Amino acid sequence: MTNLNKLFEGMRTSSSGMSAERTRIDVIARNLANAEVTRTPEGGPYRREVVRFAQIMAKEAGKSVPTGGVRVASIDKDMKTPFERIRIPGHPDADDAGWVTMPNINTTLEMADLMTAVRAYEANANAADNFVRMAERALRLAQ
Repeated sequence: MTNLNKLFEGMRTSSSGMSAERTRIDVIARNLANAEVTRTPEGGPYRREVVRFAQIMAKEAGKSVPTGGVRVASIDKDMKTPFERIRIPGHPDADDAGWVTMPNINTTLEMADLMTAVRAYEANANAADNFVRMAERALRLAQ
């Protein structure tokens, strides 16, 4: 049974990567959708979210060992990037001097991250497809 597990290990690795990148794509899309939101229910402008990945770990002989693949460890608020202040007199969220605090989202950076996430998703999908083809060929040779 261990040989069968090794055969599907690559497929599990690719599928975990696809799942993690799908979450990253969703978070980036949410960031882009909220790039102009100056007031949230929590108060203040929307704060950019960032996906953190971690290795998938397995228990073997009482120890945690890394296996192939990644998982979403957390989705955190970006507290490092400061909010941008823009002068827009008359804006409903402007202060007395006309300054509005905008979300800490750089749309150019988000689009670059989105393209990277989509490419990583595609690479994992291609790898999974290749594992299926290899398994089919192995079955044909075994006949």
